[in-house]
Amino acid sequence: MNHKARIAVLVSGGGTNLQALIDAQQSGIVKSGEIILVISNNPSAFALERAAKAGIDTLIVSKKTFGSQEAFEQAIMDALDQNGIDIIVLAGFMSILSERFTSAYPKRIINVHPSLIPSFCGKGFYGLRVHEAALEYGVKVTGATVHFVNEVPDGGEIILQKAVAIRENDTPQTLQKRVMRLAEWKLLPAAVEKVSADIVKQKGE
Repeated sequence: MNHKARIAVLVSGGGTNLQALIDAQQSGIVKSGEIILVISNNPSAFALERAAKAGIDTLIVSKKTFGSQEAFEQAIMDALDQNGIDIIVLAGFMSILSERFTSAYPKRIINVHPSLIPSFCGKGFYGLRVHEAALEYGVKVTGATVHFVNEVPDGGEIILQKAVAIRENDTPQTLQKRVMRLAEWKLLPAAVEKVSADIVKQKGE
């Protein structure tokens, strides 16, 4: 079976989750899918360098250039169509996508969120803010969730979750690093492989 699901990764920053996917692809954890394209809304995102180093095509689609949300999303959709993309992975993509976009790819857009949904998620909960909230609330366990993306922020069906214990002396920064290392970087490749394998199977039927 040499047919693989074609993956696009949408990024805005450093690209640590993208790197986890590239590494998982190289080590054979992700074997049913292949990253074909990396799209960034930020021309200076380090993630673009990671992609180039791995020999993956990159594209910059900036909202500033296109003016409106609709034109910005259309440019991304055009690129996805041109590259025959099956799966879209949001890896630290700091732009909310409209219902028009998400409904065009049902159960084909994947996001990783740094908490155990439904805790500390939804509008305004991203980056360090999630870990600050977990520590403020005093929960003893947090983690990460990979879910399908729909029109509700962090509201789509859950694919995989992994718990991470909170330590007494944790800061938002130490917690963020540990959740990335122990949960996000493991869950995201596993979820991408799971969804890729399902798509390959559907195509073969």
